[in-house]
Amino acid sequence: MSKKALIVIDIQNDYFENGAIELVKPVEASLKARKVIDFFRENNLPIAHIQHLSADPSMPIFVPGTFGSEIHENVKPLEGEKVIQKYYPNSFKETDLLNFLKANEVTEVVVTGMMTHMCVDSTTRAAKDFGFDCTVIGDACASRDLEINGKTVKAEDAHNAFLSALTFFYAKVQNSDEFLTA
Repeated sequence: MSKKALIVIDIQNDYFENGAIELVKPVEASLKARKVIDFFRENNLPIAHIQHLSADPSMPIFVPGTFGSEIHENVKPLEGEKVIQKYYPNSFKETDLLNFLKANEVTEVVVTGMMTHMCVDSTTRAAKDFGFDCTVIGDACASRDLEINGKTVKAEDAHNAFLSALTFFYAKVQNSDEFLTA
């Protein structure tokens, strides 16, 4: 029988209005993530809250000790829930996330968070490479407009492109309602 754990990636204040790197619709995504968090809490399933911190003091995002680096109030961890600090997009790199999942005998991870095109993508791919079955809750993730070769890729397009790429091999992608009623 599979055991699920939830990974809540970088839902931090710097991604919200007036933050250092505002995303598109972060509030909406955080509220969907909260619904999934509540489900995991109600079912006593493991939750890992990931908090990105800047290792470079010249970077204006996720500066340790600032309001921007704090986990957003919509998804605040409860006392006793696992909080993992990281310095790279991949939530497994140089953290104890893998050990936490193994210690809890997890076989399937459910992923929510920010940014779809960076940390959600890299963490999901790493989780699959470590042998976990993966589900990404698409409406509980957020992205932002990206630029390449002088062209803007709208946040919704970037978000959908990365989610669609994950569905090819790495993850099942569902919205929060689909996941919660399955």
